[in-house]
Amino acid sequence: MKVFIEWLRSIFPALILGIACYGLCFALFALSHLQTDVVAYAGILCAVLVLIFLFFNFLGFRKRHKTLEKLGVEITVTLEHLPEGGSLIERDYANLLHTLDAECRAIQSDAQRKDNDMMEYYTAWAHQIKTPIAAMKLLLGEEDTDLGRQLRDELQRIEQYVDMVMGYLRLDGDGNDYVLRTYQVDDVVRHAIRDYAGQFIRKKLKLNYEGINYEALTDEKWLCFVIEQVLSNSLKYTETGSVTISMENPGELVIADTGIGIAPEDLPRVFERGYTGTNGRIDRHASGIGLYLCRLIMERLGHGISVESALGEGTRVTLKIHQQN
Repeated sequence: MKVFIEWLRSIFPALILGIACYGLCFALFALSHLQTDVVAYAGILCAVLVLIFLFFNFLGFRKRHKTLEKLGVEITVTLEHLPEGGSLIERDYANLLHTLDAECRAIQSDAQRKDNDMMEYYTAWAHQIKTPIAAMKLLLGEEDTDLGRQLRDELQRIEQYVDMVMGYLRLDGDGNDYVLRTYQVDDVVRHAIRDYAGQFIRKKLKLNYEGINYEALTDEKWLCFVIEQVLSNSLKYTETGSVTISMENPGELVIADTGIGIAPEDLPRVFERGYTGTNGRIDRHASGIGLYLCRLIMERLGHGISVESALGEGTRVTLKIHQQN
């Protein structure tokens, strides 16, 4: 019904003009004392022809509307199936759309090229910067001094920032870097723990972990990245006490600490990109990217992540990992 009303609106001026012209002719014949029945018969014949024309005109109008409506709901709108315009104005609009479409495609192509160039540059940069990091690790060797341990921790933090940059670029790009397989969650967790063992020792924090017998369909590299990010936050904001890693419910890996916690007003926004909140005022080097990447990765893996916290009581991060059926 809505389409029919819109169609009537589009032909309303022409329809009124036609009726007015017919009425004028009929009036002239009547005033001239001519036979008006001739005009009436001609009007009936014209009305039949006009109705046939209007019927097919409405079908064409509805078809064009349906085509445009379908294009409007498609994920990627293209002009390939754009209906041809019937009038000069419609053709002008179609030409304008094609011109705008070509310009948009050129802009998208240029943006994609710049993104690819940036990705290539940062990939090369990441490989280059890891070379001096590896060299410094070799120079430090197994030097068991407080300074040596601190330097190794700082080098690990630099590596984490490099991995965060690369993760951010890969996740924001169009590439697909996921390899989904069935993994033992315990292997992934232990790999992350080994990377941060030195920091646990230096900060004298207790790690409570007894192993997990649980298999999940996931990506080992990206899940390990998420666990490492959560452990890094726990270590950063926990000065005394412990960090506990456990599987409290099937498929729910919980990482809980006894740190400073998160303010209630910050909790709803901890997964937003660039949001640092109250803790970001304490640690001015916080980027607000870590938990954002964790959320994005977990969503793309088909998993979930949530945070519970209270100021002065610590934080609980729950990783909801789906088990293979």
